[in-house]
Amino acid sequence: MKKWYTADTHFGHKNIINHCNRPFESADEMDAVLLKNLREAVGPEDQLWIIGDFAFGRKAKNKEWVRSIFDQLPGAEKHLVVGNHDKDSVLELPWTSITDTAAVQDGSEKKWHTLYHYPLITWNNARRGSLNLFGHVHNNWPGSRNSVNVGVDLWDFKPVQFSEIEKRAATLPINPIWATVEPGAVL
Repeated sequence: MKKWYTADTHFGHKNIINHCNRPFESADEMDAVLLKNLREAVGPEDQLWIIGDFAFGRKAKNKEWVRSIFDQLPGAEKHLVVGNHDKDSVLELPWTSITDTAAVQDGSEKKWHTLYHYPLITWNNARRGSLNLFGHVHNNWPGSRNSVNVGVDLWDFKPVQFSEIEKRAATLPINPIWATVEPGAVL
């Protein structure tokens, strides 16, 4: 079983294409590419963690339509960390778990990492090298050495595994206020 992470899919949201300069002609095309990429990566026994903003816009108000998108998601477990655009039609789906924040054990050292839709300044075990995985800011900010944006806008519209997140984290700058917030913490 592998764990996959993504955020800000915004299924059905036509306006997100212009807002984030996504390379799609329509929401239908975007949805098809997102689903294709998910199915190509996530195996039938895997976990899929969506860190907020699963679906949004007019289409997302239609519960049957949202359910049809959900039913196309791959994986044995589908988890939702709630984002600011996740409304009743999304929250009523049969997710394996629905939470505002999650602690997930992953990576080569099996540390507990914090998943939250918004980027955080600090979190549980941050001083011990755990990462914060977030979305919300789309292509505006990739994150910092210990807080990584896993949104589709920065990962070629694909879900990502923790090994890739760790590699990207190592290339990101240290948050300039980290030493103030967590003095003496290791990065």
